Amino acid sequence: METPAPALFLLGASHHTAPLAVREKLSLDAARVTALAERLRQVSGVREFALLNTCNRVEIYGVAAETGVLTGLRRALGDITGCTPEEIDAVCRQQHNHEAIAHLFEVAAGLDSQIVGEAEILGQVKDAYAAAQEHRWTGPVLNRVFQKTFQAAKHIRSSTAIGQGQISVASVAVDLAGKIFGDLAPTRVLVVGAGDIGLKTVQAFQSRGAGSITVASRTLAKAEEAAAVAGGWAASMAELPEVLATADIVASSTSSPGLIITRDLTTTAMKHRPGRPLFLIDLALPRDIEPTAATLPNVYLYNLDDLARIAEDNLAHRQAEVAKCRAILAERTAALWPQIAPYLSAGSNGRDPV
Repeated sequence: METPAPALFLLGASHHTAPLAVREKLSLDAARVTALAERLRQVSGVREFALLNTCNRVEIYGVAAETGVLTGLRRALGDITGCTPEEIDAVCRQQHNHEAIAHLFEVAAGLDSQIVGEAEILGQVKDAYAAAQEHRWTGPVLNRVFQKTFQAAKHIRSSTAIGQGQISVASVAVDLAGKIFGDLAPTRVLVVGAGDIGLKTVQAFQSRGAGSITVASRTLAKAEEAAAVAGGWAASMAELPEVLATADIVASSTSSPGLIITRDLTTTAMKHRPGRPLFLIDLALPRDIEPTAATLPNVYLYNLDDLARIAEDNLAHRQAEVAKCRAILAERTAALWPQIAPYLSAGSNGRDPV
């Protein structure tokens, strides 16, 4: 049941509510972000909004002036992503006012992440807010909420041990490879994608002593830049069949909307490496590696959800900090809400609350 408008709201799905296959459908590329934003602007009663789109969540934060707004937002999200109304209803959560603020605080602080305490999410929230500001989607309410969110997340990082011993998807992937192979020095590593996650994956493999690292990317210059970090080699995507056939470990993290490593490509690669296993780690969403590749003999495939389950064993020491962090954030939420509430009832007046 929707809360009476006007209200600050959250509508979205994450790894908590949606399986990987549905998160894949919900994932927004640049064109979809633009299309969804245009639809949101057309929904009567939406005063402000911001879109948070990561590999593990798609969330809309906004200010609504009408009680029926979220129905229109659900329809827009389904239309843009191709999800059915039943899929949207099954995975989307909605929260309002005080609860929406509390949720955003926890997201930015890393408490709601698939890998608890990871630091990347704060930068992603900042990027989402910067984009919303640039396009003038936000107003007095969301401006204050996001500013206070960044302050709260910074306080959590500096005053608790939630981020102790930095853990990221890239580092968990490399730890997994280390557990499987032991010494990584004699292994041949292929990293596909030279973006932020790809670069972190290269750095993580280098820190664990991997002796041979190749980076493949659509942009050869970016591949060369990432490979130089580890004294490795660069390859174009046209060379992918060749380098895949010689690799022992492949970690893929491109932003491609389609598959990069198909079952057929993997089948061909395995013909050139009889008896040698191939470990594939898919760090992308939408996924880079065709799931059925895992059915091939001697091919082992791990995806984001697999890595999150493995990471749970490494995060026990952080769990004691979670309750402490939530108590701090609850205090900050309680302090912020009275500042925001009057502006929801009075309507946007073009000035930030003070």
